Amino acid sequence: MTNGYVDIKNTDMMLIMGGNPAENHPCGFKWAIEAKRQRNAKMIVVDPRFTRTAATADLFVQIRAGADIAFLGGVIRYAIENDRIAKDYLANYTNAAFIVKEGFKLPDDGLYSGFDAATQTYDKSTWNYEAAGGAASVAGAKPGLPPTVNSDLTLQHPRCVFQLLKTQYSRYTPEMVERITGIPKDQFLKAADLFTSIRKDGDMQKVATIMYAVGWTQHTFGTQIIRTAAMLQLLLGNVGRAGGGVNALRGHSNIQGATDMGGVFDIWPGYLKVPAPADTSLKAYLDRTTPTASKPANWESFNYWSNTSRFAVSLLKAMYGDAATKENDFAFHYMPKVDRNYSWTQLWDQMYRGTVKGLFAFGMNGVAIGPDSQKNIEALKKADFLVVGEIYPDETSEFWNAPGIAKEEMKGINTTVYRLACAGFAEKDGSMTNSARWLQWKNIAVPPPGQARLDQDIVAQIFLKVRELYAAEGGKFPDPITHLTWAYTDPQHPSLGEVAKEINGKALGDVTDPKTQQVTKAGQQLPGFAWLRDDGATSCGNWLYCGSWTEAGNLLARRGTEDPSGLGVYPNWAWSWPANRRVLYNRASCDPAGKPWDPTRKQIWWNEKTQLWTGVDVPDFKPDSPPKDHMGPFIMTPEGIGRIFAPLAAFADGPFPEHYEPFESPVQNALHPAQSNNPVVKKLTTPADKYGTTGEGYNVVCTTYRLTEHYHYWTKNNPVNVQLIPEPFIEMPVELADELGIRGGELVKITSARSYYVAKAFVTKRIKPMTIDGKKVYQIGLPIHQGFRGIQEDQDKNARTLANRLSPTVVDPNAYTPEFKGFLVKVEKA
Repeated sequence: MTNGYVDIKNTDMMLIMGGNPAENHPCGFKWAIEAKRQRNAKMIVVDPRFTRTAATADLFVQIRAGADIAFLGGVIRYAIENDRIAKDYLANYTNAAFIVKEGFKLPDDGLYSGFDAATQTYDKSTWNYEAAGGAASVAGAKPGLPPTVNSDLTLQHPRCVFQLLKTQYSRYTPEMVERITGIPKDQFLKAADLFTSIRKDGDMQKVATIMYAVGWTQHTFGTQIIRTAAMLQLLLGNVGRAGGGVNALRGHSNIQGATDMGGVFDIWPGYLKVPAPADTSLKAYLDRTTPTASKPANWESFNYWSNTSRFAVSLLKAMYGDAATKENDFAFHYMPKVDRNYSWTQLWDQMYRGTVKGLFAFGMNGVAIGPDSQKNIEALKKADFLVVGEIYPDETSEFWNAPGIAKEEMKGINTTVYRLACAGFAEKDGSMTNSARWLQWKNIAVPPPGQARLDQDIVAQIFLKVRELYAAEGGKFPDPITHLTWAYTDPQHPSLGEVAKEINGKALGDVTDPKTQQVTKAGQQLPGFAWLRDDGATSCGNWLYCGSWTEAGNLLARRGTEDPSGLGVYPNWAWSWPANRRVLYNRASCDPAGKPWDPTRKQIWWNEKTQLWTGVDVPDFKPDSPPKDHMGPFIMTPEGIGRIFAPLAAFADGPFPEHYEPFESPVQNALHPAQSNNPVVKKLTTPADKYGTTGEGYNVVCTTYRLTEHYHYWTKNNPVNVQLIPEPFIEMPVELADELGIRGGELVKITSARSYYVAKAFVTKRIKPMTIDGKKVYQIGLPIHQGFRGIQEDQDKNARTLANRLSPTVVDPNAYTPEFKGFLVKVEKA
């Protein structure tokens, strides 16, 4: 989230797409209702189903799953055509004025300039700004952003970003939006008019927020849907402001924290890039990953990622301590160099192919998660070992018990399975980082039962045994294991408090602030990431979390309820990264002169007397940079501004989002039928990877979702939850049920190109048939929670099939998220 749950109460307008917070985030959704009650805020809900969120909306429109970019692109077009844009914000705080180099081509035919059909990749060299002064690139040099960029603040140059944006979405007419999304033209225009009404007649005081969840991310163009929303919010001047922003509703209590700490393969903690094989030294790595400023000559850019060396060296010191020295590149070569795609779907694919030999699954039910659960089961049959840390037996820890596996086949499965009883969330302390980036400490409620162990104890004891083996037997390269820092009071049972302090970081020698001459002495906790150094004088496990556990103690455990501003900042409740800042990019809440766009919702402002930025929130800006210097408010980009056009390698599939059809779609792409799908999305090629077409009879769009009454795949083991929702169901339109002669409560069989699913029909008016490009299209909804292990399943009270047996093994080319939210199936009576 750029803002946070509580901040939603400050908004004047809400657009909720790709999420159903009333049912999936009910505690956070209360702030949306508060905005309606206290500010008369309007709510627009765009969803394939009429949900409980939609029931509270001022306007609901039903959309075909996977058509979100077409809708948002149409709203962008509407805002520009009706002059409902934040002109000063757009010109000064985004790259709308930047001129793009000659040779760049928009995707009228579905392809940007530079596409290579043989490799399904882009040469992105034309996706760049025009250098000022006609500076030419050096032959053979890797493309980079020019240090000085040509711009046109009138936004009239034909190659400036604003004009390219205007051209890009000129094709997204209300008529085209209707053809692609199924939303009737008059309903689309109502939604576009209502959302952009905050900028009617040049008003800059009102503000709108956009909320989304995995209904956006789980597509082969999911990242680009979110990009379109961000572009719309930049166009309307809503980012950085109280009640504004683009706000992700995360699906678990600590998903944000897992990502922050490098829980995916292509980042280190704090979103540092991982090393690649070409990074032959720490210098080479830092040269590749540290951006340099790129801006018009008379603008300034803080370019905060220029501090990458401080963040990276401090992380290496936290990892390897005294073994990380300047002479050995701070142990940089101990860290793995990532040479391929190790994302979720690829890992299972490589296990299926026999390359990945084993898996540790802690709190991740990989079989139920999918995609293509059957392929994941087949992959586990080929593994040498599986270690599962869980609180219940699940589909992964008992994959051999899946329906269809006979006793004789079980005998031939040679995978060794280790099932470890772990502590549940209430049986351990530690912190969780919520969607709002708040790090909140929690205490143990009850001890783990029986022989169940804390997760960190299990990991620690396995690690120490492995280190013993390396110390005794050596190996090809034991140093990264034998030299890893493990300086906990009880190495077998690390305290999570000690881990949190290690993540915050400390001074390894006396460190002096050059401005204030304040000294943090050796061994003391660091006050914040401004103290990090790249000479080995500091250690820090995650620069974003630096400042969370200081000499003042555990700030994550704070529970102060004072809120002097009334904006829901609550500065003394827990701790928010970065620097306890609650709204990111909040310099953009002020006009170029440093005065708040809306004086009634003042966040920060320029204090002429003190020559500093001050406010009710922590300024997300260089504190002493006066407005006259024109430093951009988006301090994490090299340009210092919000990117409407994303240059060079920012995204795999285009610098502007373009509507592509889901990989399995009932229609061709109305914009460019010859290029229907995202061109850089690749099929997996094992015999298990199958994809359906309408020609094969797969003609119904299926999307998956979650229920309030269940929590993913765990609560089917809890009698209370099972009593509320005892069995799976398939939500389907009345009209489809009538066509097939299906009545509510009857068993239905859903079949995709990969497998089938059986459950009772839930016949409803919440999903209606749609007309997509002149063709009648049905959609159905499928809750994900049940499987073949659980209270009901163990008593054979349902069909014991998994929802994700149906989903395809195709992923977003940027975030590698599978396409769970729009694939094709057949529907028939069971």
